[in-house]
Amino acid sequence: MNARTVPAAEATGAHTSGAGTPGTPQATTGLTPTKPTRGIVLLVCLVVALIAAALVSAVSGQTPITPGEVLGSVLHRMGLDVGSLPAHPQGENTLWVARFPRITLGILVGAALGCAGALMQGVFSNPLAEPGVIGISSGAAVGACTVIVLPTASGMLSGSLAVAAAAFVGGLVTTLVVYALARANGRTEVVTLVLTGVAINAFTSGVLAFLVFIASPSAREQIVFWQLGSLNGATWRSVAIVAPMVAAGLVAAMLLRRKLDLLSLGERAARHLGVDVERLRQLVILIVALLTSAGVAFTGIIAFVGLVVPHVVRMVAGPGHRFLVPGSALGGALVLVVADLVARTAIAHAELPLGMLTSLVGGPFFFWLLRRTRTSQGGWA
Repeated sequence: MNARTVPAAEATGAHTSGAGTPGTPQATTGLTPTKPTRGIVLLVCLVVALIAAALVSAVSGQTPITPGEVLGSVLHRMGLDVGSLPAHPQGENTLWVARFPRITLGILVGAALGCAGALMQGVFSNPLAEPGVIGISSGAAVGACTVIVLPTASGMLSGSLAVAAAAFVGGLVTTLVVYALARANGRTEVVTLVLTGVAINAFTSGVLAFLVFIASPSAREQIVFWQLGSLNGATWRSVAIVAPMVAAGLVAAMLLRRKLDLLSLGERAARHLGVDVERLRQLVILIVALLTSAGVAFTGIIAFVGLVVPHVVRMVAGPGHRFLVPGSALGGALVLVVADLVARTAIAHAELPLGMLTSLVGGPFFFWLLRRTRTSQGGWA
């Protein structure tokens, strides 16, 4: 690969699968040129589908509200006297206190997890990478469960805000610990980083088991509920806390898209083209920690969104991060809004755990992706 071929590749978002060493992940992920038309169509379709899913979620529930009433309520809040307000006495409260915060938080958390997964797979050149690989989710769980079991650990904070803050801090601290342990002689090997994350995950699992063992029955129920994941506690305050962090993470991810495209050519080629690979990895890990910690802080652990969604987007739009990053964010938001709709409407007067649903659907779907890739491309090994 010489420097002359790169501008053309950048212009089209193209990648060369042969640039990686045979047998390495980047050489076996089936990288093909980005498909701009498909990418644009995919983004438009995802936006339309997300709006439709949000509307269906807003009208679904025990309190009957029509789509026209939802639109009228939104327009009235914007100062436009157009459309009708909900006829049900509790319609306005249901929309603005319960459903809209829940939908908005679902969009933010789904976008954060989808984008974090795309970044992880890009910077590690590993199709199996997701935020949980380096221990971010498990570290957040340890932080949250510590506050649940030891209320004095919450300090000045209380209730769900203390749990969310502890989860956020736990995720960030775990990420920094993993990175520090994996770094040696000014470099961080990808395999070492991933294996360190595996070890940290095993350690945090032991800590969680200990916390469950010493917890009171009520605290034990809270721990189990938090680990299953849910949007049930969504409020406008939680939305206001999560939104700036997710927005900052998404903007930073888009700014790094060209460097991630160059890194997919292989570390040596990226360095020759002026990319500081080590600095890029540090930035991406911090962004992933920010997105994931902010995402799980108020909702608990939600698996498979960051793993599966980027693969689906890559299959349609190609590997270029110009479409992969926003597509994964929109896809993650769509998945979480739909999953939450199913979670709260599938069984009358009961709510299914959100993390359980995403695992039940995401696990078999990822297995299908593995089989499909193995059949068509010989696998990822």
